[in-house]
Amino acid sequence: MPVKAPKTSRHVEVERKFDVVESTVSPSFEGIAAVAHVERAPAESLDATYYDTAAQDLARNRITLRRRTGGHDAGWHLKLPAGPDARTEVRAPLDTAKHGPQDGVPDELRDIVLAVVRDRPLEPVARISTDRETQVLYGADGAALAEFSNDRVTAWAAGDPSAAEQQWREWELELTNGTADTELLDRLSNRLLDAGAVPAGHASKLARVLGARVAPDGTRPPADPIHRAVAEQVGELLVWDRGVRADADDAVHQMRVTIRKIRSLVAEAPDAPHNAWLLDELRELANVLGAARDAEVLAERYRRALDALPPELVRGRVRERLVEGARRRYRTGLRRSLIAMRSQRYLRLLDALDAWVAEIPAPGGQPAPPVTIDAAYRKVRAAAKAAARVEPGAEHERDQALHRIRKRAKRLRYTAAATGAERVSEQAKAIQTLLGDHQDSVVSREHLIHQAEAARAAGEDTFTYGLLYQREADLAERCRGQLRGALRQLAKAVR
Repeated sequence: MPVKAPKTSRHVEVERKFDVVESTVSPSFEGIAAVAHVERAPAESLDATYYDTAAQDLARNRITLRRRTGGHDAGWHLKLPAGPDARTEVRAPLDTAKHGPQDGVPDELRDIVLAVVRDRPLEPVARISTDRETQVLYGADGAALAEFSNDRVTAWAAGDPSAAEQQWREWELELTNGTADTELLDRLSNRLLDAGAVPAGHASKLARVLGARVAPDGTRPPADPIHRAVAEQVGELLVWDRGVRADADDAVHQMRVTIRKIRSLVAEAPDAPHNAWLLDELRELANVLGAARDAEVLAERYRRALDALPPELVRGRVRERLVEGARRRYRTGLRRSLIAMRSQRYLRLLDALDAWVAEIPAPGGQPAPPVTIDAAYRKVRAAAKAAARVEPGAEHERDQALHRIRKRAKRLRYTAAATGAERVSEQAKAIQTLLGDHQDSVVSREHLIHQAEAARAAGEDTFTYGLLYQREADLAERCRGQLRGALRQLAKAVR
């Protein structure tokens, strides 16, 4: 789906909601040290239509999407989970949707939740009207600290002729200073509780309207540990998908890590021979993300390395070539990743993962063979023996052999974690991390050679490239020196 230049804005809102009866008197905030004075804002009448799929995919992922008129922030609002008491709110103007799909939802907002809703239509699920009275709490410096809203709500569930109109009163307390000042939030919340409020029984107004109509988060968790672990990682994948679309720091790397976790777990499942297509698609997706991930890692790696050097040792255009060049490659890789993540191929992969998690692993109702770490550990041990047989001086073959150990240790790590073998998982992770550093050094040295050759051809000083290359080589040697001990620790953990 092509997405044009962003018309959206986003911020993190930190708020708490409270249920109150009609007769409850609004609290006073006098005597709270942080609050210097309170002002009443003009009353507002808000009218919002909420959207979701027929299966309530957004609600089941604690996401809300609405089109609201009235008030100072009229527009489209997409709210995403962002931690305790916090949600990321993405806003788009009311007229954004005029060029959108048939359901009227702006392309920019639909794209953010594409991995959740996929190609299922978004349709109105509720209409909520709110009469709001707001008090703004200010600090001694004149900056707004928080807003207290007294809401009288009237709501209707869409698509259900038997649904009655609902009415209630609630309070909202939202920090406005852009920080999650939990101490201030707690003090203000206590005033509301003292006045007779109780913590809201629903996370949002929409959740209260829909109530039992919202299906629980999926079905009963899978009984076997591998399917259960994959289900958890698919949830993580949807979170990091949104991070990549927002170009959040480290999101590409974390999404790729999650994909590889899923692939490692599926490969160890009893029905692995029947999952060739799924494994191939996961590998291809990880490869697509790899270009952006490698460039992002190299940019930060070189930035840190150059910042640590005395200025007189940083010569020529080395920073521009290594750091800025890697950042440009990251942007290119990110664009290609987003193209893949907006494709039907990607959406069908997500569908296939959902289906795989939901299916009964063992055919014919027969008990599935227990998943153990034995086979995965034997593969690590075999890869280590193969690496030991590489001829001295055959650096390329040695590096490939060490990379194979890393990949097999990674698979063992995730299998061990899924089956409760925590000590084995920790030791396998240590090997994965050690050889991950080694592999990053291999990639970095190859890149340094290419960039040094380009710099030399342009008549530039190449001293710093050689210095960085040697430091990378020293790091790789240290990693290789620590590998034998790490393998011994893994063997002890397995026993």
